[in-house]
Amino acid sequence: MKKTDRNQKVYLAIDMGAESGRVIAGIWNGKRLRLEEVNRFPNGPVALGDTIRWDVLRLWAEVQNGLAQAAKTYGRRIVSVGADTWGVDFVLLNKQEEILGQPYHYRDVRTQGALARTFKRVPREIFAQTGLQFMELNSLYQLLAWRKSCPAILEAADVLLFMPDFLHWALCGAKQAEFTIASTSQFLHPFKRNWSLPLLRKLGLPTHFLPEIVEPGTLLGPIRQSLAGRAGLAGVKVVAPPSHDTASAVAGIPTAHTGKTNWAYLSSGTWSLMGVEVRQPVLSARALELNMTNEGGLDGTYRLLKNIMGLWLVQQCKRSFDAAGKPYDYAELAALAAKAKPLRSMVNLNDPRFLNPPDMPQAIQEYCRETKQPVPKSPGELVRCAYESLALKYREVLGSLEELTGNRIDVIHIVGGGSQSQLLNQFTADACQRPVVTGPVEATAMGNLLTQIRADGELASLSEMREVVRTSSAVERYEPSVWNEAADRFAGLRK
Repeated sequence: MKKTDRNQKVYLAIDMGAESGRVIAGIWNGKRLRLEEVNRFPNGPVALGDTIRWDVLRLWAEVQNGLAQAAKTYGRRIVSVGADTWGVDFVLLNKQEEILGQPYHYRDVRTQGALARTFKRVPREIFAQTGLQFMELNSLYQLLAWRKSCPAILEAADVLLFMPDFLHWALCGAKQAEFTIASTSQFLHPFKRNWSLPLLRKLGLPTHFLPEIVEPGTLLGPIRQSLAGRAGLAGVKVVAPPSHDTASAVAGIPTAHTGKTNWAYLSSGTWSLMGVEVRQPVLSARALELNMTNEGGLDGTYRLLKNIMGLWLVQQCKRSFDAAGKPYDYAELAALAAKAKPLRSMVNLNDPRFLNPPDMPQAIQEYCRETKQPVPKSPGELVRCAYESLALKYREVLGSLEELTGNRIDVIHIVGGGSQSQLLNQFTADACQRPVVTGPVEATAMGNLLTQIRADGELASLSEMREVVRTSSAVERYEPSVWNEAADRFAGLRK
């Protein structure tokens, strides 16, 4: 620890992704924010019978380990803590605060076919009531699956807590839903900023367990006394950041642009979330046709975006290579992809076969075979196919965003773990024909921590937060070359 750090404030972010979770400390000197990783731990689906679940108790144990380590390192300088996670998944508690069932993973098969079944009862007026992209993994269809398989659990539930809300409850006992994570559910009204109760009742779903919604930056309370005693965190507050990890990541974009929407963000990880920041949700017929989504952001903003099957394809290819006794790290896979023949094979990322196949390389090969393309065989060919398909999907979404906003997007900001892939960054610039600015990798933690710092009175606005990101982070810039012929071929895969 630097001697100059001893008088600086410390804030803690619990940043939980689909592959790993971290407790990260933000050391604040009044002008710049420096991040230190305190504890990193693996995350992922747990097979239970024929289902896929989250092991929330193990994750909470790892969080507590990180909190205890942070207390030993930073002591009484710690001001507050807040959690962000992926969207849609939730925990149900009964009146005795017992967990009901083991929380499901969004890739569990029980929601397959849910869209078609739901549209028979309620047409696509769902979009007008929620503004959200139609995806079978959304919380709405998970609730419908619970009602079908075990309605007694829904009746017994006293409160529904999305994953970061569950962590906040574990931290301080609060039973509230932070706005940005609630907006991923597909049962939150985009203008009323509250639950879409008529929609839920029309679908025959109970609503008694829906909690109060609070804005990002809300002080949820002091940390539980029992936890403070165990971890050494007396006096620490719990503050709700933008609790959807993408909302925190967008708050951590180092843009200086104001006014019209002339920049786009791309939060790159297991999922790619590409969009623009807008002041009002976009609920036009064209937005519905394009299956876009409107999720909550900081300071009353919305994130008009598209959820895209991201680096999941590469992650699952790596998993298959490892299982076959041919382990590679991600840098090695990128190097192999760089040597593979360019623009040879590509896949439609929306094809349901890629959601959770037992063997991702085989799924990619079958798709290419069916669409009469060269079949990628080597690890480099498979990963290049995934990267190039992603970049071309980004081009398609960029066009949709420009159409819906009426503004040309001048630059794309890529943040998150995927921003470390130089090859994919260049492919994105090439496919989209826009400059790409990457970094910070830890934009999610930055947005989380800076919201806490602002709640502590140290910052006044979102623009000030982003100024801190710019002064505290390094970025890289990629200039485009031309991929127009490949874009035409990719568009043909959707016809």
